[in-house]
Amino acid sequence: MSSDSPRALIRYALVGVALTVVIMWALYLVRGSLLLIYISALVAIGLSPIVGAIERRRLIGPRRLPRWLAILIIYLVFLGALVGVGLLIVPPLVTQARELWAALPRMLGDAQQWLRDRGLVTGEITFQDAVQQAPGSSDAVGTVVNAIAGLLGGVFGFVTILILAFYLMVDAENIMRTFVRLFPRQERSRVEDASRRISSKVSAWLGGQLLLAGIIGITAAIGLFLMGVPYFYVLALIAGIGEMIPIVGPLIAAVPAVAVAFTVSPTLALGVAVFFLVQQQVENHVLVPKVMERQVGVSAVVVIVALLVGGSLLGVVGAILAVPTAAILQVLFEEIGPEGTSAG
Repeated sequence: MSSDSPRALIRYALVGVALTVVIMWALYLVRGSLLLIYISALVAIGLSPIVGAIERRRLIGPRRLPRWLAILIIYLVFLGALVGVGLLIVPPLVTQARELWAALPRMLGDAQQWLRDRGLVTGEITFQDAVQQAPGSSDAVGTVVNAIAGLLGGVFGFVTILILAFYLMVDAENIMRTFVRLFPRQERSRVEDASRRISSKVSAWLGGQLLLAGIIGITAAIGLFLMGVPYFYVLALIAGIGEMIPIVGPLIAAVPAVAVAFTVSPTLALGVAVFFLVQQQVENHVLVPKVMERQVGVSAVVVIVALLVGGSLLGVVGAILAVPTAAILQVLFEEIGPEGTSAG
């Protein structure tokens, strides 16, 4: 027995390592699906308080609104807002894009003339030559195909998240009851309390995102109006929507505003670019940490670190999920730590 014990331990260790490797590899292969499930769970958790508030509304008599109908109302309002924003944004943007495309040859000629007058260049390039020599112009078909595939993949993922979140919210009580039963009876009250706090923090995060979008949209509208930029209300709406996407969202939202300002004058375009750059710096270093600290209860340092780590790991998606994930981890650390254990 004594001679076989080390061999048995080695066998168990090897089997354990092999199982761990297989499980980690399987998780890596389905990482995309796991990410969709996690995002759906966050959406379901964040919307649960709103669903509960609508669900408590009474119909005729003592009957309350069914839970599925409360969720459907939220979805319809959200999709209606998206359609309304699209109808408001797309027509002016198409018009401005056509005007900008028509003005590009003249702008290119003026820029080359300015350079020739100062002896910086001697030759001249036409707009058609510039388009043909642009990076990626030789593989335009592949670029378009990749863009369409990425768009379709994003739409599919978005629809999947909405459907999965819908069923998670509909069956939330049964899921929660099953989850709590996984823990010892004496710990179930702590698990329920931690789950309620997580739900509250994630819902507060969603509210904070909407608050930030409103602040950015209003300040952008005021700034663009004072600078005399056309369609400032539409561009401000784009800026507010872009705020919902950390890191790259504000930059992408600034592109239409700069392009529209460029149709007026290059000086105005430069001023708009500087305005959005300053706004983004204030948003990244002041607004996001302070608003999230107040709404979610996560310190400004944790917010900044979470955004940096999340952005490095998963890019834009990681930055979006950084703050709610940090809030969830904070609740878990409070429960697992010495103070939480002693309180239990």
